[in-house]
Amino acid sequence: MIHCRHALLSALAALPLISQAALTPTFDCSKVATGSIEALICQNTDLAELDQSMATVYQQASAKATNEHPPVLKAEQRGWIKGRDDCWKSDDQVLCVRDSYRQRIAELQARYALVEGSGPVVYACDGVPSKEVIATFYPTEPATVVVEFADSVSLMYQQPAASGSKYQGRNESLWEHQGEATVVWGYEATPMQCKVRAQP
Repeated sequence: MIHCRHALLSALAALPLISQAALTPTFDCSKVATGSIEALICQNTDLAELDQSMATVYQQASAKATNEHPPVLKAEQRGWIKGRDDCWKSDDQVLCVRDSYRQRIAELQARYALVEGSGPVVYACDGVPSKEVIATFYPTEPATVVVEFADSVSLMYQQPAASGSKYQGRNESLWEHQGEATVVWGYEATPMQCKVRAQP
């Protein structure tokens, strides 16, 4: 009985160590600069977990990006890390880093179709059948949509909206409600009024 109790106590004592090890980031915390964003990630288990999730998703994206020419994924990831590390300028560094991870993970999942999307949904805009907007929606966190128009593609993140679903990209947006969508493509561009094209 004493032996069993001792074994149980030993197992319980080991649990926090296992849990803590599972929540360390993918980089070596002993080598980070004091006061850096990496140090912040090392001290915050939620951020450390996001760093692990990022590593997994990035590996999955890399497997799909092997034929990418030019190879943009690595360069973009380096740029993203630089942007994440700029969160030291933020008033709420933890929130800034968390949002940075969540958006980048969602972006990779959508761009490389690492999660199953719904669509593509084809919209005809401004009453012109050939003026097509094609959207594929992804259940990422936050939710995303990859939208194609003419010869360009935009990844957009879902935003709070009083009705329907609103997505915002860099200079593009899509606000969808009951089969209709308002699409803005470019800075201060005239909104296009679009309707889901009926399937033939």
